[in-house]
Amino acid sequence: MDYQGVFFDFDYTLGDSTAAIAEGYRRGFRALGLAEPTVEQVRATVGMRLEDGYTHLTGDGDPVRQAEFHRLFANSVGVNAQGEDRKLMIEGTKLLPGAAELLSALKGAGVPAAIVSTKPGGTIRRIFEHQGQLDLLNLVVGGDEVSRSKPDPEGLRLALERLNLTAEQVLFCGDTVIDAATAQAGGCDFCAVLNGTTPREAFADYPHVYIAEDLSQLQRFLKL
Repeated sequence: MDYQGVFFDFDYTLGDSTAAIAEGYRRGFRALGLAEPTVEQVRATVGMRLEDGYTHLTGDGDPVRQAEFHRLFANSVGVNAQGEDRKLMIEGTKLLPGAAELLSALKGAGVPAAIVSTKPGGTIRRIFEHQGQLDLLNLVVGGDEVSRSKPDPEGLRLALERLNLTAEQVLFCGDTVIDAATAQAGGCDFCAVLNGTTPREAFADYPHVYIAEDLSQLQRFLKL
């Protein structure tokens, strides 16, 4: 394999938190007096900041309402949730088919694997810990650990710095054009993974070295 590191987005790239995210949206919208979105409507927001997802679904760009939705989501299923509510995200998130195998192959090859996501870093670590797979990751940079969200490359550059890698040495893999734009801004090669809601043709306008149908195909592309 030509790369010295492989970085990943999380939601719909390595994992699926749809059920918990949809429940958080339903509870938040209900508390705000809004009609509850469907699961398919919520799926289209996965990978966005919660504030942007709220605006995408409502057309409301009021920063106060955005922040209130974020607070309600965090309290109901997110980082501030307690007890059984917290388990919705941690235990309800599943790794996608091929994720553990790909990460294991990278570890076996001595290639660092990192996650750069808008999801809180602690949540991602707890998900992998619950799955018994945390040792497969060298680093997680969550959206709460940077001041600017993707597609700004701050998180990507932080991961490069912490792993002592250059952008040219790393492949960034993700399921959305937000991820593609992040890789472009950060100077990394990009591979799209079609596990989410973004169609293949959406990546045509962004530099990419490959488009994988799933993680097994990505592993074959990496010759692992």
